[in-house]
Amino acid sequence: MTECLKIENLYKIFAKSPQQAMQMLAAGSNKEEVLAKTGAVVGLNNVSLSVPAGAIYMIMGLSGSGKSTLARCINRLNEPSSGKILLDGEDIVGLDEERLREIRRTRISMVFQHFALLPNKRVIENTEFGLKLRGVPLQERRRRAEEVLSVVGLSRWAFHFPHELSGGMRQRVGLARALATDADVLIMDEAFSALDPLIRTEMQDELLRLQRTFKKTILFITHDFQEALKLGTRIAIMSEGELVREGTPQQIVLEPKSDYVAAFTREIDRSRLFDARSVMTAAHAVTRMQDGGVAGKFLVSGEAAFVVDSDDRILGALSAVDQLKANSGTSLNSLISSDYIAVPASAKLVDVARVYRTGQPMAVIDDSGKLIGTLAAEQILSRIAATSSPQPSSFGDQNV
Repeated sequence: MTECLKIENLYKIFAKSPQQAMQMLAAGSNKEEVLAKTGAVVGLNNVSLSVPAGAIYMIMGLSGSGKSTLARCINRLNEPSSGKILLDGEDIVGLDEERLREIRRTRISMVFQHFALLPNKRVIENTEFGLKLRGVPLQERRRRAEEVLSVVGLSRWAFHFPHELSGGMRQRVGLARALATDADVLIMDEAFSALDPLIRTEMQDELLRLQRTFKKTILFITHDFQEALKLGTRIAIMSEGELVREGTPQQIVLEPKSDYVAAFTREIDRSRLFDARSVMTAAHAVTRMQDGGVAGKFLVSGEAAFVVDSDDRILGALSAVDQLKANSGTSLNSLISSDYIAVPASAKLVDVARVYRTGQPMAVIDDSGKLIGTLAAEQILSRIAATSSPQPSSFGDQNV
């Protein structure tokens, strides 16, 4: 995946003269020591990260960790004290006012926690507002606004005012306004945290649905680790203005690397986080044969094996006994069985557990239907059980 946004050695010191604070940080002082000696507040301390194009990249941490400061530095609502913010190689920190305004209008959009809608403007006028600032003619911006309102399910509310909408609907308008500008990067600063839990869940699902269509690069700020796990392609965790852990959701849960990060992961239901790919045994070819018009090869799964065609798509399964018969010359057509289970590599373990049946070999397939691995019950259970917070087994009624 190509890189869209890259942040290098970024600092933000809230002080008229940040030089002394910068020197102290370079010498190893922490945020509290800098504050005590200089009165300066450290917002960001040497933050570096890369956001892949088309990813939902989560920035999370407790209050005061620096996550919102980072978001506001990216489009220079907060002026960085030092460092680089590269958008497709162009350093935002060094831009003059005219070029910065152009970047804000065309490349980066923000979705705020409290909607930030214009109360005296109708929904469609709010949606097209960014395009209006850009100087897009009325007919063109109205057409674009109508398109995105249709995508977010608000077409029939286009000529209503914000106060006539529910909180979730108003947040959809904010999202539609950002999408209407067709910006490359969306910054969502605690965008769903003001919503009720049920509406928040619906908006998370809506964002994932929209992302499948628009494939934007999204920097999403949150303090909720469950939200980060649900939405994020990658997660960066901040503390005291520093980036303390970065990786995929699964990497962070498996290897938190600090007590601070581990505290976020402690109550995570691993059965809903990890997928089949993360625990499978990669399939490997044993032999290839021609038999009765079936061109295939064996791929071993414990005592069972899968027979696949020349494109690695499953033709059937063979028990250990039937493998011996096949090797002795018995026709494969008479031996291969449809008594097996195939699950997508992306299937969560909680869903894999629901379909598992004792005695049936389990195959893992990729998006094109090719066999890429196999699963056994102990692999699934060991990953689900590897948590500090015990989780009930999903296998209880399946005789494992």
